[in-house]
Amino acid sequence: MTHLLKASCLAFLLFSFTHHNTLAQSKNLFNGKNLDGWHMDVPEMDKNSDARAPFIVRDGKLVSLGTPGGHLISDASYENYRLEVEYRFAADPGNCGVLVHASTPRALYEMFPKSIEVQMMHENAGDFWCIVEDIKVPDMLARRGPKEEWGITEGKKRRILNLTDGTEKPLGEWNSMRIECVDAEIKVWLNDELVNYGYECTASSGQIALQAEGAEVEFRKVMLSPINQISQ
Repeated sequence: MTHLLKASCLAFLLFSFTHHNTLAQSKNLFNGKNLDGWHMDVPEMDKNSDARAPFIVRDGKLVSLGTPGGHLISDASYENYRLEVEYRFAADPGNCGVLVHASTPRALYEMFPKSIEVQMMHENAGDFWCIVEDIKVPDMLARRGPKEEWGITEGKKRRILNLTDGTEKPLGEWNSMRIECVDAEIKVWLNDELVNYGYECTASSGQIALQAEGAEVEFRKVMLSPINQISQ
């Protein structure tokens, strides 16, 4: 009995330490006050000194105003992590996205950094878009189209459809997106439902980027936690 009690206490202490350690390593990428830790890449701002910055902090939320088009990019690069994002369309629905494994800026259409995009476009959230990086998924032909048209650059089939319909919350409500990236795998949940899974990604680390792509989107959580395996 004593041995069982000692073993139970040891197991509890080990769990508590591991759980605490994981929480301690989690990092808010948005501090709720300013855009420290991020930088903007907005082509319009290069040539027009009067162009507005499309990313701001408003009422404690990170806001993508949608225009002019561009990206808010983390200063740091990351690998083997879980990214938890809570977002909603602040007004009219439209387009936006989270880019993982981002690297070379303006690699596509002189706008998009080399990356894998996890789509947030209304009614299409969870799609993958290949942006000068590539990834495989089950049922590739059904979800990406004819193989001879696949590609990762302009004019190619870069979109990989997600697995579900109807997983987004009604407009105005907060959506919760969880993205896990470990080695060459990427797995995505939306509102606790699995919406995409890919493997053999051509990148396994990089920066994280949020898009300004036409619609106003509010973010109230951008939390990163290190992990060493994909959740099942």
